[in-house]
Amino acid sequence: MIAFLLWALYRLVEAYILVIVVWCIMSWFPNARASRLGEIVDRLVEPYMRWFDFIPPIGGISFAPMIAILVLYFVQAGLAALSAIF
Repeated sequence: MIAFLLWALYRLVEAYILVIVVWCIMSWFPNARASRLGEIVDRLVEPYMRWFDFIPPIGGISFAPMIAILVLYFVQAGLAALSAIF
């Protein structure tokens, strides 16, 4: 049972990483975030991305999404290590 929960959390983190990537790609297109899909993705990603507002953009490029995804990869590694124990 615990192994299934860890697997499910691992997959949820994986899906959330994909949503962050979609959020970043949507920023390249004008008015993409104004669409219904853009609003949904924005509601999912914005609360998590606010934790990384302290990272300043360098040369007009924000590296906060990459750091946020890196943190999620560390969470996935922790979940994988826990699932190896159970």
